[in-house]
Amino acid sequence: MHRSAALAFALAALPLAAAAAPADPVSPAALSVDVKVLASDAFGGRAPGTPGEAKTVEWLVAQFKAAGLQPGGANGSWTQAVPLVRTQLGAGTVSANGTAWTMGREVYLSTVRPLARATIAHAPLVFVGYGVTAPERQWDDVKGVDLKGKVAVFLVNDPDFEAAPGDDASGRFGGRRMTYYGRWTYKFEEAARRGAVGALIVHDTAGAGYGWPTVTAPGGENYDVATPPAPRLMLQGWIEGDAATRLFAASGLDLAQLRRAARRADFRPVALTGSGLDADFPVAVTRAESRNVLAKLVGRTRPDEVVMYGAHWDAYGEGKPDADGRRIRPGANDDALGTAGVLAIARAAARAPRPARTQVFALWTGEERGLLGSETYATHPIYPVATTVANLTLDILQTAGPARDVLLVGAGQNALEDRLAAAARAQGRTVTPEALPERGLFYRADHFSLARRGVPTLLLMGISGAPDLVTGGRTAGQAWLEAYMRCYHQTCDAWSPDWDLRGAAADVDLIRRIGTELAAGADWPAWNPGSEFKAIRAETAAQRGTR
Repeated sequence: MHRSAALAFALAALPLAAAAAPADPVSPAALSVDVKVLASDAFGGRAPGTPGEAKTVEWLVAQFKAAGLQPGGANGSWTQAVPLVRTQLGAGTVSANGTAWTMGREVYLSTVRPLARATIAHAPLVFVGYGVTAPERQWDDVKGVDLKGKVAVFLVNDPDFEAAPGDDASGRFGGRRMTYYGRWTYKFEEAARRGAVGALIVHDTAGAGYGWPTVTAPGGENYDVATPPAPRLMLQGWIEGDAATRLFAASGLDLAQLRRAARRADFRPVALTGSGLDADFPVAVTRAESRNVLAKLVGRTRPDEVVMYGAHWDAYGEGKPDADGRRIRPGANDDALGTAGVLAIARAAARAPRPARTQVFALWTGEERGLLGSETYATHPIYPVATTVANLTLDILQTAGPARDVLLVGAGQNALEDRLAAAARAQGRTVTPEALPERGLFYRADHFSLARRGVPTLLLMGISGAPDLVTGGRTAGQAWLEAYMRCYHQTCDAWSPDWDLRGAAADVDLIRRIGTELAAGADWPAWNPGSEFKAIRAETAAQRGTR
């Protein structure tokens, strides 16, 4: 479809506010310039609490100032404080039932406790299946078994991830689409809540959605908020799949059989025999005040109603040298490119006439460490979540050129998806739901911190499937995806002059159009029936009145 014809078609399908959408497209070259700066060695991989953070925040604020935006942070500032504790395990020892494990090969551990040493002595190991307690789904893996002082061993993902027809778990958790129960964050939180001293998740690439190198990429480093709202484990992490099989076999147990047993409603935790887990690691503890960066453009007639755009500025900083001796993990696509997209939207919005509603541009810290920046904001919001119209998030965009489609994460959640479809039609494109919903991408980006408080959200994430590229189709898109995933959280996620950012710029334009329409309009996007967030949003309906 020709662009002008597509635009006329989309405008006819959208509210009148759509006419306010800016016409000038996002520049691929401008995106590249910003990413090249943010992903340069001078920024040191943009880890929170490091000199790279200070430089990053300073540069981002300068960009917002130069574009003519206003401070959108706390007390009229450009930032919101996010007090963090950074922990780094030193060289130590870990063994199970007397057999030593190699850190990074058989097991990967970290801690978020700010202690001089992380030590576990002879803690019994207990296999808890998927570790899910979900009364609303009539499912309980733990069955009241006491986990105090023990190390819980979990399977990754949900009970129905590998379920076959006839299994009790089949369809109980939405099929292969991951729920929050499948996320490692839920499993660690649940183990700590039940008094465990440690937790290990059995890694498999299909269930986790990423390979072992991604698990070990942080190199024993972890972060947490300075004042956690709930108990924390002494040590938490993953056990490599083959190592887990050997561990269970040493107790006379067949892990493959236990995987099948864990898909039954009558599953009960199974204790592993032997002397348990022993671990002893020195911990370097650093306290830092990281910062979210926020800018705003105040709405003309309804300034208390907020449309929010978001991306995360942080990456993984420095790690072990790769084969070429590079230590900096620059996070060029994840998420310097998304950050560049938000900057592009902000600059365009500053040039345009002010719409009715306020627009907020949020660049979060600590996403790679567990959504810590966005979660801090959602816990202590600067703009009330009840009157936040929507959160529109960019986190990883494809760099392989124009695509015939745009990938949607979490399809079926809310009415923003209809706007995405209409905006895509305006570009002559279609919407493709994420290819691998079992990866749980909907729960792995900063929009989730707002979604769980009821704010309607939309996430564009380029690793949610293979794009249908104009040149080469989905086969070429799959090749791009596989190549990028080999660099995910690694030193090779670096800026390249060979990137073709026309497709990324088109995706940024989609988010810009949707946000502009919402800022100029008066409606409130709703969660769809069946969404787990619909009831949360309904609790604040009175604060939105009948506007």
